[in-house]
Amino acid sequence: MTTQPPSDQRTGPAPSPIGPLSTIDYSERIPNNVDLAGDRRLQRALEGWQPKFLDWWKTLGPSLPTQDVYLRTAIAVGRDGWAHFAHVPMEEYRWGIFLAEADPDKTITFGKHRGEPVWKEVPGEHRADLLRLIVIQGDTEPASVEQQRVLGNTAPSIYDLRNLFQVNVEEGRHLWAMVYLLHAYFGREGREEAEQLLKRNSGDLDAPRILGAFNEETTDWLQFFMFTYFTDRDGKYQLGTLKESAFDPLARTCEFMLKEEAHHMFVGTTGVQRTVERTAAVMAELDTDDRDRLLAAGVIPLEIIQKYLNFQFSVSMDLFGSEQSTNAGNYYSSGLKGRWQETRRDDDHVLLEASRTMRFVEDGEIREKEVPVLSALNLDLRDEYVADCHNGVRRWNQELEDRGLEHRLLLPHEGFNRKVGVYASHHVSPEGEVLDDDAWASRVVGWLPNDDDRRDVASLMVPEYEYGEFASWIAPPKTGINDQPVEFDYVHLAEEGLA
Repeated sequence: MTTQPPSDQRTGPAPSPIGPLSTIDYSERIPNNVDLAGDRRLQRALEGWQPKFLDWWKTLGPSLPTQDVYLRTAIAVGRDGWAHFAHVPMEEYRWGIFLAEADPDKTITFGKHRGEPVWKEVPGEHRADLLRLIVIQGDTEPASVEQQRVLGNTAPSIYDLRNLFQVNVEEGRHLWAMVYLLHAYFGREGREEAEQLLKRNSGDLDAPRILGAFNEETTDWLQFFMFTYFTDRDGKYQLGTLKESAFDPLARTCEFMLKEEAHHMFVGTTGVQRTVERTAAVMAELDTDDRDRLLAAGVIPLEIIQKYLNFQFSVSMDLFGSEQSTNAGNYYSSGLKGRWQETRRDDDHVLLEASRTMRFVEDGEIREKEVPVLSALNLDLRDEYVADCHNGVRRWNQELEDRGLEHRLLLPHEGFNRKVGVYASHHVSPEGEVLDDDAWASRVVGWLPNDDDRRDVASLMVPEYEYGEFASWIAPPKTGINDQPVEFDYVHLAEEGLA
């Protein structure tokens, strides 16, 4: 490890605020901007939950011992200038409760209550549905931390290790965001659900996480980058629908969470891009796409990158639920969940008469039919997501094109490897061909990562803890974090972490 610079060089100043600010009180035991001290009963309840959260973090949070990490912490929730960077021991990170600025004139923008004032409290008739939406969202946040627990042991650089830890602490804060809503608005039932969020664990056979993608093992850094690109991007769109909610505390909570979620997707986008960049460079240098030669040269073959892409995209697609859903339509009409960028939609925002096409499988072929928009809101959100995913793939392919290579990465067909929705009982190839069981079984080895693929990737996952150095399989980033150099001392490992 290189010598640590003086501590005053390791603390980045917060950017100058431009927009309206609601500052966060860090003198409180639980930092917040919701006047927690004004509700002593709620404060005591959350202070009772806090030690359980810290026990969970110690037990199932990052396993690599560290002294401190260069982390950003929210200092205000206005439009600009809300993040402060400093070296912080992770167990002392100030997790807290932050809601975006309130708008006293805000009205509901969709559904049958359109034009009415937003709700400051939970309407009794929507209590159960809102509780379920918050619990499901809350369950995903600690799950990803659990999935990524051991990745620090094989970090390709100190820069990447810092990004992993930043994602982890923010997912922990997102759990706090949902737990606050449960405690503040759902009474005893909410407190019980908050307890369960720490009792379910990713991959646990007896108490697994609610959604399937969050019980998958994160085997290596390539899968981590695919997760933060594809699965955290699903989170972006789910939060985007809740940001429109008529229940204003939920909407404001999710609006602030989206600010933090952007970094997670940056980690995925640039992580995959740097992996492809390094592979492309070696492919061009050796003039080969041979798997064994590329592995011997210390990079991940493009065919394996494509398999990982296929897997993470398909399991993330399942997170949107069935293409047709009565519940989704009811949530919309009632004002619980809107659409992505609802206010920018050019329609009546009620959708009682609107229809659209939907693809499905019939007689071994993919066909289309007309369905009511209200019943297909999951599909509407998924379409927005898929269009967004294409942007990253185009960016990654630019690395291949820049090297003069003809190879390209592709998003698989929407029906590929699906376990939820209209494709769940069918086999569809990445190109969109409907297959029988035998054809699928004989060809799937070329489409999804198998044990050999994961072993080959694992063989390259050798940790690199020297500042400014990177593992053989990934290119360095173009710039560092918060205007710091790439070789900055982003993480100080504990002595046992260096053993």
